[in-house]
Amino acid sequence: MGMIITAAGTATVGTPATGTDATDARTASSVELAGRAARDCLSQTGLSPSGVGVLVNVGVYRESNTFEPALAALVQKEVGISLDYLVDPAAGFSFDLMNGACGVLNAVQVGQALLETGSTDRLLVTAADVHPGGDARRDPDYPYADLAGALLLERSADPDAGFGPVRHYTGDGPTDTEGYLDTAGMGAEGRTLITVRRSPDHDRRRAELAATAVADYAAAYGLDLDRTLVIGPGTEADALPPGETGEPHTAAPVLGYLHALAAGLPEDCDQLLFVTAGAGPSAACASYRPEGR
Repeated sequence: MGMIITAAGTATVGTPATGTDATDARTASSVELAGRAARDCLSQTGLSPSGVGVLVNVGVYRESNTFEPALAALVQKEVGISLDYLVDPAAGFSFDLMNGACGVLNAVQVGQALLETGSTDRLLVTAADVHPGGDARRDPDYPYADLAGALLLERSADPDAGFGPVRHYTGDGPTDTEGYLDTAGMGAEGRTLITVRRSPDHDRRRAELAATAVADYAAAYGLDLDRTLVIGPGTEADALPPGETGEPHTAAPVLGYLHALAAGLPEDCDQLLFVTAGAGPSAACASYRPEGR
């Protein structure tokens, strides 16, 4: 059995309203953005929300520094998945899975197990990050974009199609990224603040670990890199919509995948290789063969 991407979608806050005496009214919500990206996936396939058995949310940063309840439950409600067991007897389950930039591939690994065991027929993965204050552009020290992505995953009749194994990697040395709420200095505005500190060599360490992961994964699973399109850190940045600033975070693999589809997959490429790298540094890889390749 192969697990394929049936649909992928993204969502951003969009261009804010401006005027001579108007303030910037843009406010981002991770739940709303994740819901929009998820509904985009459903609309592409004509699938109703009740057709989704499991929703996994992998976003890290969220409005007002919300920690409880699990945001996955709020996204499930936003999308309309199994809201009334009397009207819709199909069981729907959701949970958060947070592992930073590698979260989407962690969710892919979970999805492989759930589909393999028959626990569900479809899995919806949502990834949304927003600044706790609702607008990442107002905080020059916050590195990430207000952005959401979603993947709808399901079985393929082609056993050679879909995702290969997910493999994880950890870099040497101390952690190079910290994201936290500075309780000593937050004052009355603490719920709208976040501190993200990255070491000066963060980009170099992340790039080196990503390169090591690609080489190791290719050797372990016999990938011909000359016939493989790599979707990794940096390949998705140019795909951000106009007006959006910052780096894609947990939604980066979705954005990179859609960017690759829009550009057209090269005829001489048999498969894709998803590579994620982030805090730690840590990295993950998973190959993906589209149906018909």
